[in-house]
Amino acid sequence: MFNYRRATLEDLEKIWNKDIQDNLDDNRYIRWKEEFIKANEKNNIVTFVVLNDDDPVGQVSIVLNKNNIKVECRDMLCDGKDTAYLSTFRIEKPFEGQGHISNLVKLAENYAREINIKYLTIGSEAKESRNLAIYLHFGYNEFITFDNSEEELVLFYKKKL
Repeated sequence: MFNYRRATLEDLEKIWNKDIQDNLDDNRYIRWKEEFIKANEKNNIVTFVVLNDDDPVGQVSIVLNKNNIKVECRDMLCDGKDTAYLSTFRIEKPFEGQGHISNLVKLAENYAREINIKYLTIGSEAKESRNLAIYLHFGYNEFITFDNSEEELVLFYKKKL
């Protein structure tokens, strides 16, 4: 049975411990875990999870503070008032293609409406055409900018809620 809800600190610990275990050669995950959990504690990021029993197997986050976005165009993605940024779309392989990300996006969008967010933005690496098609399907079809400062071209889109 799957359950969708706002992540608890315990959920975030489990998610990041899996990421660290999957990336033992990359010490950045330890720092990222600390930053991400701290941002959730401060409500600068709000993460939603899908649980398989009590195990988080997928997530989507809303970034509400532009300082938690690592690209140069962050001012266009999140303004601290009526525009926020959707990020950290993750689903474990066995659960792909089952609608979990769609359900998490709907949950995140509903939460954004509740806190008076008017626009959500989203980014997709240009080479990830499947992800881009999914985001366009979700209604994120107003192109706003791009970033290629991290060696990957990322396209950013906006949706009015």
